[in-house]
Amino acid sequence: MFAAIAAIALAIGIVNALSGAQDATWRGDSADIGRRLFWEMTSIVVILALVPILMLSVRRMHATTGLAARIGIGAAALLGFSAFHIAGMVALRKFTLWLAGSTYDFHFSLASILYEFRKDAVTALLIGATLWLLDSRRELRQAAQQAQSIPAAAQEQPSPDLIWLRDGTSRIRVTPRDILWVASAGNYIEYSLADGTQHLIRGTLAATEGELGRFAIVRVHRTRLANLDRVSGVDFKPSGDFELTFDNGKTLGGSRRYRSAVASLGGRTAPM
Repeated sequence: MFAAIAAIALAIGIVNALSGAQDATWRGDSADIGRRLFWEMTSIVVILALVPILMLSVRRMHATTGLAARIGIGAAALLGFSAFHIAGMVALRKFTLWLAGSTYDFHFSLASILYEFRKDAVTALLIGATLWLLDSRRELRQAAQQAQSIPAAAQEQPSPDLIWLRDGTSRIRVTPRDILWVASAGNYIEYSLADGTQHLIRGTLAATEGELGRFAIVRVHRTRLANLDRVSGVDFKPSGDFELTFDNGKTLGGSRRYRSAVASLGGRTAPM
């Protein structure tokens, strides 16, 4: 971006110098192309050094929503740009010509300041508009990339109706509806599925209970969780313990301590 602005500025400076030389020739004056190029190039060097000021101002305006605030930022940037450009240009010309054994007189006056300010206003407006368009395009591209990444990220998220079990180095996708019960086995937990398969997964029953609670898979024993959605019957024992019968005919025992978890399923009430 900076290289493009520099190339355009140099091209404009060269055209201005050549046009000024041609106008001088038509008036009968000396073309003096070298001196005219020197004036243009010293001005362009300072302008390019001030581009970061315009860039920061444009980005600050992008981040500001109020119109009045944006106008204030733009006006401050324009005044600062013009002041630094005039001061820098004059200093560079004086120093360069001093090295060459010559002198430079800016002829400081209100008219000369206004003359330079008019040119600076046009220059700052053109560069600022270019930066604004480029910055807006960058923001649109970033927004499009974020929008494209959202579906991909959503695809990577597990479905709320699916869970993934880590079995060693492999992962197994299980539908909560297929789980009959989960039992602790030392440092592991064992998933028993409706199709008769079992999966031994490293973990704790407490953590699994918290994860599966939203699927009506609740604790019915100190070492077991049961899927209440698959229970077709419950038989309460005189001791207060109970036995669950699943819709595929399999059964699982439960402890009286957790009888309240299955009370809503019905069955006869046994004495405590």
